[in-house]
Amino acid sequence: MPKTVNWQEQMQSVVGAKGFTSAADDMSPWLTDWRGRYTGAAAAMISPGSTQETAEILKIANENSVAIVPQGGNSGMVGGATPDDSGQSILLSLRRMNRIRAIESGDQLVLCEAGVILQNLHEALADEGQRFPLTLGGKGSATVGGLISTNAGGTQVLRHGTMRALVAGIEAVLPDGTILEGLAALKKDNRGYDLKQLLIGGEGTLGVVTAATLRTVPALIDRCVAWIAVDSTDAAYRLFQFLNRRTPQSLEGFEIIPETCLDSVLRHIPGTRPPLTGAHRWNILVELVRDQADAQDPRTVAEALLAEALELGLIEDATLAASEQQAEDFWKIRDSISEAERAGGPALQHDISVPVPKMARFINEASPVIEAKFPGTKVAAFGHMGDGNVHLHVKAPPGVQPLEWMRDYGNRITPLVHDLVIAAGGSISAEHGIGQNKRAELERLSSPGRLAMMRAIKTAIDPKNIMNPGKLVPLASGHSGS
Repeated sequence: MPKTVNWQEQMQSVVGAKGFTSAADDMSPWLTDWRGRYTGAAAAMISPGSTQETAEILKIANENSVAIVPQGGNSGMVGGATPDDSGQSILLSLRRMNRIRAIESGDQLVLCEAGVILQNLHEALADEGQRFPLTLGGKGSATVGGLISTNAGGTQVLRHGTMRALVAGIEAVLPDGTILEGLAALKKDNRGYDLKQLLIGGEGTLGVVTAATLRTVPALIDRCVAWIAVDSTDAAYRLFQFLNRRTPQSLEGFEIIPETCLDSVLRHIPGTRPPLTGAHRWNILVELVRDQADAQDPRTVAEALLAEALELGLIEDATLAASEQQAEDFWKIRDSISEAERAGGPALQHDISVPVPKMARFINEASPVIEAKFPGTKVAAFGHMGDGNVHLHVKAPPGVQPLEWMRDYGNRITPLVHDLVIAAGGSISAEHGIGQNKRAELERLSSPGRLAMMRAIKTAIDPKNIMNPGKLVPLASGHSGS
C-alpha cells in the first residue's frame, strides 16, 4: 500500500469519519485566505476533537514528514493559515475543539480550548460578570487559538495589552506529538525560558495551541465614547498625553481617523453620519470606561477633561455619545474604514508600528515621501495611535485597473513603506503577523542576530519543518521548505 494512503488511514482512524475529509468541496472554503490573496491545496483536512487526538495526528505527521497547517477561524490577514499549492499538506482545523472548560470569576481567569470563537467567549464571560478585554472586527469567526498564534491586538491594547499579556497559561502539542502542559496561571515561574511566549505569535510554526488560560477583567459598569476633532497629528499626540496622564486606569481606546477616511466611510457605508459639524483634518475616537464600583463616572470625567482640553487649545471640537447606540455608531465609523477604503478603489495596506512618541512625526513625514515617489497615490493613516500602531493605506490613483496596479506597484511601494518604518525604529507587523505575506520583507529587514535566533528555535523544535512551512520564519537557503 502506498505510504501516503497509510498515513491518511492512520489519521482517519484517530479522528473518525467526522474529523477527516479529503473531499474537495468540503475543503474548498478553507483553502483561500480571508482576503482572497492566497489559495492553496491540501491532501486532507483533519479536525481533532481533543488535545490527545491532536497529539496523535502530529506524531503521525512527524513520522511521515507530512506538513501540517493549523487553522482557526481563517480570518488572518497575512495568509498564515493557508497551505501551499502542492496539495501534500494537511489542513489541521481546531474548530471542533470549542469548549470553555472553566470560568474562574473570582480569580479572573477562563480556561478554554483553541477553537472557541471570540464572540462566544465574550458572551459566556458576560453571563459571569467578566470580560475578555480584546476585541476586533472578526470576533464572530476569530478563534482563541488563532488569536494566540498571531499575538492579536485590537482596540483595547492601550489598557490591557496584546495576547502576550492576556495569556496566563498554554496547552500545546509540539511537532513530534509531545503535549506541553502549561495551563497553570503562575504569578512566578523561574524555570528558564518562557515557553508559552514562543508559541504566542509563533503562527503555528512551532506547534499547535490546543487550550489556554486567559486573563479576564470585570464587566463594564459603563463607558463614555467621545468623538474629538484636532487640527494635526501633533495635536492628537498631545491630547493622548493629556488624557493618558489624567485617566490611565480608564482610557481604553484612542483611535486616530483622518478626514479622508471619515469621508470615505460616510460615502460608502450606509447608515453612517458625521459626528461633528464642519470639516476637520483629524478626528479622535476616545473611550473611557468604568469597571469598578468606586471609580468615577466616565462621562463626568470626559466632560471635565474635554472642557479643559478645549481651554488649553488641544482640541477644536468634541461630542460625547448620548446613548449606547450612538457610541456603537461612532465605533462603526472606525470599524468600517477598511471596508469603505476597499469600496473606494485598490489600496496597499500596511500594519505597522513605531514608538508612540514618534507616530505623529512618522505620519507627517512618511506620507508626503510616499505620495511624491508614486504620483497620484494618497496615504491614509488611521488606527491605534495610543499604542503606536496605525494602518497605513496607500490608495491607488483614480481610474487604474486594480489587479494591474497592485501587481505593478505593490513590490515597489511596500518596501518603501517598510524602509521608512524601520528607519523610525518600528516594526513591519504590529498585530497581523508575518504569515507568507511578509516573510521576504522580514528577512530583508531583520538583523542577522534576530534571523539566527528565529531559525535556531524553529530548527531545534521542528527539525523536519512540518509545522506551517513557508510561514513566518525565513529559513536558511537549502533547508527543506524554505
